[in-house]
Amino acid sequence: MALGRRKSGGQEDLFVLATDLPKSVGHIFYQKLDALLREAGFDAWVEELCKPHYSEGVGRPGVPPGVYFRMLLVGYFEGIQSQRGIAWRCADSLSLRSFLGIALTEQTPDHSSLSKIRERLPQEVHEAMFRWVLKLASDKQLLNGKTVAVDSSTLEANAAMKSIVRRDTGEDWREYVVGIMRREGVIEADAQPTDDEVRAFDKKRKGKSAANDDWVSTTDPDARIAKMKDGTTHLAYKTEHVVDADSNLILAAEIYAGDNADTNTIEDSLHAAQTHLNEATIDAKITEVVADKGYHSTDLLETLAQRTQFRSYIAEPKSPTGKRNWKGVSKLKRKAVEANRRRLKADKGKKLQRVRSEKVERTFAHVLETGGARRTWLRGFDKVRKRHSIATAAYNLGVLMRTLFGIGTARGLQAFNLGDDGLLAFSYLAWIATKGLRSRYEERKYILTVSNRFRVA
Repeated sequence: MALGRRKSGGQEDLFVLATDLPKSVGHIFYQKLDALLREAGFDAWVEELCKPHYSEGVGRPGVPPGVYFRMLLVGYFEGIQSQRGIAWRCADSLSLRSFLGIALTEQTPDHSSLSKIRERLPQEVHEAMFRWVLKLASDKQLLNGKTVAVDSSTLEANAAMKSIVRRDTGEDWREYVVGIMRREGVIEADAQPTDDEVRAFDKKRKGKSAANDDWVSTTDPDARIAKMKDGTTHLAYKTEHVVDADSNLILAAEIYAGDNADTNTIEDSLHAAQTHLNEATIDAKITEVVADKGYHSTDLLETLAQRTQFRSYIAEPKSPTGKRNWKGVSKLKRKAVEANRRRLKADKGKKLQRVRSEKVERTFAHVLETGGARRTWLRGFDKVRKRHSIATAAYNLGVLMRTLFGIGTARGLQAFNLGDDGLLAFSYLAWIATKGLRSRYEERKYILTVSNRFRVA
């Protein structure tokens, strides 16, 4: 065989036959996902949904809504945070072009097109997409919806702490600290301290705080100062997931201010989850709620017991004295707290707490960490809600794919070194075998067994 030499420069071909264009065997995960969406009539449904937000017959045709939502799904499955990264990845991959339905002779949408479409389509359309996936899971007999687990986490906002200013005076951090130094006589009235001097003074002064009532970000006014999971302080949003304890599907993923307490938001999230089920015409009613001790509140337990149909299994923090003081607490509130305590001590309550710690945390690991949604590159409640709705819809599609196909993400196939015949056999057998399995442990055990049979050196 002769030595091949890489071409450098030179004139490109003027004409290229379509049959001569490069082709890809495709990525089996995206092929299966595309087949699932096509079978459910996704593209026709979403085009009809978005039709009122476009002008019929005016201007050139825009990016199909199905392509827009599929690109956001790619962002989750590939773990890409930014829209620029999603646009580059879709333009670079032959298999993703096939998934999007874009020929090699066509340009893939760039990041600015994604931004314009997001601005055009309201939050209701993105929530409808989320509900459509829930309906698809219900049609596949995956959704129970009776018992749910609730937990929250933080999203780092696209704004730095340096952008905060005082709400009352508009002073930034440096101006505010320099003003204190002058009032306390540390420096003269007309002196200009260096940055090092300002930092040294601010580090030693007592009573300092960065309360959201006093400070606001000029970059993203909706973001709030909050402590992240790693202990650092950032401007952030809060997301709260309501998860079906049986199927591990997310029924609601609400976005709140980063400083909003869990006890203030859980009821709204539960009602949002029930609304999603109702509007998706799913015959399921939430009756049992499981949460950790961060949600334990006497007022909340009384509200859930008296005003809703939700039966609580909320972990109770230990009292410093080991005994609860009921002085000044009404009988209804005491009754609600004691009823919740009795349910927790029962075998069912202990089991549900184990399920909660396993399944809800898993949704945050998938959506925020491997799904690339921990840091949001958008600003404002509206934009962050839209993107997070699609990220959680993609997570639910991953749960559905894991049940039907055996692998829930495109990167999940990297663990298997299978030949073409082995991969086809593995795909077929995994789809059949996991169809009736409800346990993640059983699914994984079977996948590993089949992969070992078809593994090649």
